[in-house]
Amino acid sequence: MGMIAIYVLGLCVLVFGLIMLRRLRAKREIEANSIEPEALYEQLNAKEVLLYDVRQPLDFLAHPEIIPGATRIAPKDIAEQTASFSRDHNAVIYCTGGDHETSNMVLGKARALNFTRVKLLKGGLAGWKEKGYPVEPYSESFSLDTAV
Repeated sequence: MGMIAIYVLGLCVLVFGLIMLRRLRAKREIEANSIEPEALYEQLNAKEVLLYDVRQPLDFLAHPEIIPGATRIAPKDIAEQTASFSRDHNAVIYCTGGDHETSNMVLGKARALNFTRVKLLKGGLAGWKEKGYPVEPYSESFSLDTAV
């Protein structure tokens, strides 16, 4: 019975270690593919980057504002709306905040659609606003359909 307990404990430690390693890799990938608000601000002023707001509809309803120059794309419509987009331009996408799990999901979707020159705005819209950069009201209608 003692050997089984040791085996189960060892297995648990191994699984825990693998989960932590996976999270660490995901965090490193997010960091490597992120851009600070200051750098984005400079690139937007120089017109060197395309910017996409990919927040969930309920997040967008709570904060109906957008970074000037951004294009709003509902997460459920990303594949359809980006089909004709050039994959050769530098692009930045942003969500509501700096949640690594959400950012990793969004980055994964962008990579699956062959966007290789895409970065995530570090801190999302909240990080942008925290630095005092401008936002503008978003007045176009949008659907609250949250299906993805």
